[in-house]
Amino acid sequence: MTSSNTPFSTLVRTASHEQHMEAETSTFMSDLLGGRLGVDAYARYTEQLWFVYRALEECTERLSHDAVAGPFIQPELLRLASLERDLAHLRGADWRAGLTALPATTAYAERVTECALTWPAGYVAHHYTRYLGDLSGGQIIRDKAEKTWGFARKGDGVRFYVFGEIANPAAFKRRYRELLDEVRADDLEKQRIVAECKRAFALNTAVFRALGEEFRLSA
Repeated sequence: MTSSNTPFSTLVRTASHEQHMEAETSTFMSDLLGGRLGVDAYARYTEQLWFVYRALEECTERLSHDAVAGPFIQPELLRLASLERDLAHLRGADWRAGLTALPATTAYAERVTECALTWPAGYVAHHYTRYLGDLSGGQIIRDKAEKTWGFARKGDGVRFYVFGEIANPAAFKRRYRELLDEVRADDLEKQRIVAECKRAFALNTAVFRALGEEFRLSA
């Protein structure tokens, strides 16, 4: 049961902590960040992100007018154009020709789209788990990628992780959490949002698991 004394942003963060840790410590991500996988694995992961962020961002114009989701639609967060620059660098100018989604990625993107179309509060759960994660842990991935595969600092190949229009990420994240605290939802709806956050992390972990199968290190 939610407590009126506990900020909603704190409830969201603590309730989804276990799933968050599971996603962060997946075998695929550990191998990727440990430098045990080649740049092809990184490129494949970036391709999967493209499908998820297309689902997140193709509906932003419509959701920007929604009472619940609208405050979270902020142009400085948008990642799709940066992802496309990275993919052009990683896969070449015809990167779209070879673009394929893993079944787990398709399931993830479809759930994002379903929430965007039918349940804006659920969309907020996906928005939170992705963009705040990119602003936080995503910076570790950028740093590792630059060092492991020689990308220019904050340049092509890692632009997805570079939020050039956010001068102060800590202040931005603080304001984002305030928006969560102010979200227009009753206690029951807030419980549903928390459950959707857990689902978002589970969908993300399923993508990591599938990538781990594809890029399995020999024992």
